[in-house]
Amino acid sequence: MKVAVLTGGIGTEREISLQSGNCVTEALKQAGFDVVTFDIRPDRLDILKDDSIDVFFPALHGQFGEDGQLQKILEDKSLLFTGSGSTASQASFEKMTCKKLFAEAGVTVPAAIEFDNQIEIEELEEQLRNLADKYVIKPIRQGSSVGVSIVSSAREAIKTARETMNQFGDCMIEEFVPGREVTVSILCGMTLPIIEIRSKSSFYNYHAKYVDEQTEFLFDTITDLSITARINQVALDCFDAVGCRHFARVDFILSNDNIPYALEINTIPGFTTHSLLPKAAAKAGLSMGDLCKKIVETAYSSLVGHQA
Repeated sequence: MKVAVLTGGIGTEREISLQSGNCVTEALKQAGFDVVTFDIRPDRLDILKDDSIDVFFPALHGQFGEDGQLQKILEDKSLLFTGSGSTASQASFEKMTCKKLFAEAGVTVPAAIEFDNQIEIEELEEQLRNLADKYVIKPIRQGSSVGVSIVSSAREAIKTARETMNQFGDCMIEEFVPGREVTVSILCGMTLPIIEIRSKSSFYNYHAKYVDEQTEFLFDTITDLSITARINQVALDCFDAVGCRHFARVDFILSNDNIPYALEINTIPGFTTHSLLPKAAAKAGLSMGDLCKKIVETAYSSLVGHQA
């Protein structure tokens, strides 16, 4: 079987996408696949004309990779690819849309508002004081914690939101929920072992994800089996609410009273040496080659099943 790993892209996460693509390529080669790697962009789609490719494996994060644009192109060309389709990808990438879908499925989420620069400061400050005492400011359409800030006052939240909007476009102000950062990877309908993330930073930001070697990724830190079962079920509820397929990763804050607050779902989580999905797969006994092989074979079996 021949697989084309699509990597690079145009977003702020391009360098991480290149790393993920290289890791997936090497893993698939070790698993025995015929693999080509292609640095894809909206104006560079030649690989999609290659009739010898059986499965396309998008390994792009952020803009063009996770926002549904590339998936829509692949769907329009009736090409077989791994990961979620365009509708689920777009919904996952739009943080406010994703939060709404989670809430409609009965999932607990931090309270949030979309920042509106036209509202008077006094009115916005009152909204924020009713929302929380501490705030997380996020671009609505970015991944890898790009542009995320945590602040302690409503006035500071407004100032930071304006700066974030100027740099990244639409942004949101979210309730800060104190607790433990945990994540659940989902592979072919099954949850992988829960990882607790302990960062030396104030939160698991871009530097902690991809640069800082002191970030701790811990298994088996939640000893109450009822809590782990609840987190796993909520992760699956999030996966289904958005309409994902094949694989994804759901990020949570486990509050101090042990309530899992869903933050977001990543339809193409990282595949680098720092990344959480490969770590969780390894804990479950799957090598990187096993992980990528299972994803490709699941995508291919959907074609075989459809043809049957």
